[in-house]
Amino acid sequence: MAGDTGMAGKVALLLWAHTLGLAGESSGDAMSPPRCPQPHAMALAGWCPLSPAGAQTTQLLVEPPWRPAVLWDQVTLTCQGSGTTGDTTWYKDGQRWGQNRSDRFTVTESGTYTCDRPGSGSSPALRVMNDRLVLQVPAQTLLEGDTVKLRCRVRQDMSFSRVRFYQDRKDPGGFLTGTELSLSPLQLNHSGRYHCVAFVSFGLSLSTPVTVTVHELFTVPVLEGPPEPIEGSPLNLSCLSTPSPLRPPAPLLHLFYRDGQLVGGPQVSPQLLMPAVGVSNSGNYSCQVHSEEGTVRKSSARLHVTVHMPVANATITPGPLSHQVHAGDPVTLRCSVQVGSAPVNFTWLRDGQVVAQGPILDLGNVSVGHSGTYQCMATNQLGQDGHRVFRALSHELVLEVTPRGHWSRAVATGVGVSLLFLVLLVGAAAAWHRWNNMASRKQQERAPPDPPAPPEEGEVLYTHVVSTRQTGASPRATALQDPQVTYAELRGPHGRQRELSDTYGNVL
Repeated sequence: MAGDTGMAGKVALLLWAHTLGLAGESSGDAMSPPRCPQPHAMALAGWCPLSPAGAQTTQLLVEPPWRPAVLWDQVTLTCQGSGTTGDTTWYKDGQRWGQNRSDRFTVTESGTYTCDRPGSGSSPALRVMNDRLVLQVPAQTLLEGDTVKLRCRVRQDMSFSRVRFYQDRKDPGGFLTGTELSLSPLQLNHSGRYHCVAFVSFGLSLSTPVTVTVHELFTVPVLEGPPEPIEGSPLNLSCLSTPSPLRPPAPLLHLFYRDGQLVGGPQVSPQLLMPAVGVSNSGNYSCQVHSEEGTVRKSSARLHVTVHMPVANATITPGPLSHQVHAGDPVTLRCSVQVGSAPVNFTWLRDGQVVAQGPILDLGNVSVGHSGTYQCMATNQLGQDGHRVFRALSHELVLEVTPRGHWSRAVATGVGVSLLFLVLLVGAAAAWHRWNNMASRKQQERAPPDPPAPPEEGEVLYTHVVSTRQTGASPRATALQDPQVTYAELRGPHGRQRELSDTYGNVL
């Protein structure tokens, strides 16, 4: 533990010394060739990016492909750019170096090298070192997902032990094997300043820091699409991501999610098309882009999609299409829609003219002037900018307001007419019955009486005889005598006739 603490203290002291040394380095004098913009950002690429005008820049290639190069390796530099190969100018430590006009040569001295071509300008600088301890990184453009090894090189005439790596003075992690540190797969957070520390034969040694820049394999995707589509319309979502221009593009795969559930992909196309959306398609959408090997995955921010519905089926309550009320009655009409995304606006019409706004029409205590044909019109504005307006018109409601007095007279008149009709009907029936009875009597009086039926055997016949006698006072004067009743019995089967006496004892 004490050894580790002492080593950490020595490392901190060496880092402080190197910081001062780097701060005092010259950036070149007036004779120095123009430098690549932001050379630290492209130190591992070996070439500058295209200028804003799109012109090609000069590249300085190194073999073996490690940076910085070490003198004890056989280092070959190659200058690439526009123009003829014989027009190359070489610089060492900012000064024109040698008479070699070729585009290629083998390095024999340590230093910082650049080359210049008339058509494309100067290359970025390359250091060839002869230090006791050198940290090397691959001389290539480093992109996310790459497999990269950093190696700590000790001059061949020296022995060493216990190599350690640092990123921005902290443990970078990774997998350490001997003198190599593996960073795989490479991530953006691996960018930084690296150095290595080793115990060599004479003590602790610290390498010169090397800047490692990791470039994006592709940009973070952005999901674009209409956030407020209308029901039944198509929805097209685009997952936009730009591949790195530093390397030939490789196929990227796209996946689409709604509320965390996969709804499309993996697919090469960055588009997700839904021909006709409904309310169930609303939700939080996101997309993910990953490399073909799957080592790099990036997700977009969420895009909230709300599918809006046009208004439909506007209705008025109370429901009858014809509504009769009396003057002075309170009347309130309400309008509603079966479907429709908010906000929904309501307009009331009477006989085709606008009379009010809002879902409720309160007419209060109505009068005859409120009579008319009422309709409700519901509208909502949909689309990203509300440029589409949808309307739904209710059925007509006929409101009839009648005065209360008029109604009473109408009822009384109706009842009177009904009673009068009933009286006339009863009178007609009675007159008809009476006329029918009189006609029957007259018919009976005109007809002769029927002859009496012959008496049957054994039947008793009687006759009531009234006698009158004339008085002497007047020839017309008569006096009633006592009545006589004569009884006779029909002959029986023996031919006999029997006389009967009257009630007075007289024999006939």
